[in-house]
Parts: sequence; structure tokens; C-alpha cells
Amino acid sequence: MKKVLGLAAALIMTGSAQAFDVEAKYNQACAACHAVGVAGAPKAFDAAAWQPRLATGMNTLVTSVTQGKGAMPPKGLCMDCSAEQFEALIKYMSKAK
Repeated sequence: MKKVLGLAAALIMTGSAQAFDVEAKYNQACAACHAVGVAGAPKAFDAAAWQPRLATGMNTLVTSVTQGKGAMPPKGLCMDCSAEQFEALIKYMSKAK
């Protein structure tokens, strides 16, 4: 019985972890502004543009996204994103490709 419960829990956790596709969500909700740097948004995949922002700390960045900053409205264009998903999106966009 314990093995079955453990397997079920592992499948549930795996399914929920895979449910968020960071690249697809970036394309859907972030690329409109971050692909070209609309209104001062840091360009995606430009590590130098993200460096000063990352230096403020991930909590500060997630708070900025959640509350809005500059021309970016609260939650940007991702009304269904969680704080963890915003963090994943920031990490994705801030790395050079």
C-alpha cells in the first residue's frame, strides 16, 4: 500500500511540475514586450540588461512583476502565473541564449 501511495504522489508531483512550460509561457505572456525591450523592459536573453535587476534579488523582481513596474501592469500579461512561475520566467529571460 505504501508503494502505491508513494508512486501516486510521485506521479502527481511530476505532472504538476511539467504542467508549466516556461518557454511557452514566455512566448504567450512575456515576448510581446521583452523580445524587443518595449518601454524600457529588459530584453530577454540579454544577460547584461538583466544583471542590475538580478542584483536586487529575486524576491524584489517577483514583487515588481506582481505589483507592476513602469509601463508593465501588475502581473504583466500573465494573470494566472504564480510567484514560482514568475521566478522561472525571470530566470529564463535573464540568461543569454
